Amino acid sequence: MEFACACGATHFQTDGEPLFRILCHCSICQRYNSAPFADVLVFRAEDVSMPPPGAVEFETYKPPPNVKRGKCAKCAQPAIEVFIVPVFPKLVMVPTPMLSIEAELPAPKAHIFYDKRVSDAQDDYPKHRGFLKSQLAFMSYLRSAKR
Repeated sequence: MEFACACGATHFQTDGEPLFRILCHCSICQRYNSAPFADVLVFRAEDVSMPPPGAVEFETYKPPPNVKRGKCAKCAQPAIEVFIVPVFPKLVMVPTPMLSIEAELPAPKAHIFYDKRVSDAQDDYPKHRGFLKSQLAFMSYLRSAKR
């Protein structure tokens, strides 16, 4: 899959398919994406060719710095998130608006942090509320993902 921001300064590709797609309603994702929720594809880090140095400015929104969220240094579009938690595999999450070409996306597995939603979702995907239930759901989807 090929990914690029609106201005084209941040671009990268992945080898392999995403592990899963998730819709996150946490307040950090809302702020980072300037949207009611994040729609992200989750990849193993080794399957992602990172953007060129300097193309992305990373920020940590909440300590500990388990997730570094990066925006294009030129247009500030959310571009890539790096998820590093001890004992778990290193993951990269990519906002779906970064897809540079039309691609068939997997259906989202669920909504997480649904208790923080700005508006109700009109779909039948599972809706996980609260920190612990949302984290457990994410880890469950990770465990059941194709290896």
